[in-house]
Amino acid sequence: MANYNLYTDDELFLLLKEQDHRAYAILYERYWAILFRYSRRILQNDEEARDVIQDVFVMLWSKAATLEIQVSLSCFLYASTRNSILKFFQRGKVKANYLSSLEKFIELNDTTDHLVRNRELIKRIEDEVAMLPPKMREVFELSRRSYLSHREIATRMEISDKTVKKQMANALKILRLKLGTLFFFIF
Repeated sequence: MANYNLYTDDELFLLLKEQDHRAYAILYERYWAILFRYSRRILQNDEEARDVIQDVFVMLWSKAATLEIQVSLSCFLYASTRNSILKFFQRGKVKANYLSSLEKFIELNDTTDHLVRNRELIKRIEDEVAMLPPKMREVFELSRRSYLSHREIATRMEISDKTVKKQMANALKILRLKLGTLFFFIF
């Protein structure tokens, strides 16, 4: 069995082109630490540097049979590492742009969703108020839309304060039953 450690990079690369696992392992051992330090110095992050080097060695193994290297293997690996780092930065920019776009989309749709729900709620309340008996509806609208006091409503409608209180209590009771307690808090 040959001692692969004695082989040159070019000899190991020729063996790698034939899918020789041992040649790949020797190249990995020779260049992993050097490429990692190079990548780490640029990225300032161990995990990201490991990912970049992993990508380079995966590419080397998967494309070895078709690769035609015109420079030394070490130059090729450095260039591949640099390109992988650039791709990493590009993915980061794309990811950041995507996340920013997604946040804006969510904010816009969240606002739109609230507006739609508010309109539906207002419409439903108005429909229920419109179905109240005429005098009760008038008392309710004067109180909640015109912001008149019970005494002012009584004077305007020429009825007693107690009648206004009773009409308001009945209106709120009806609306609470039809709209639920959540909608009651609006009033």
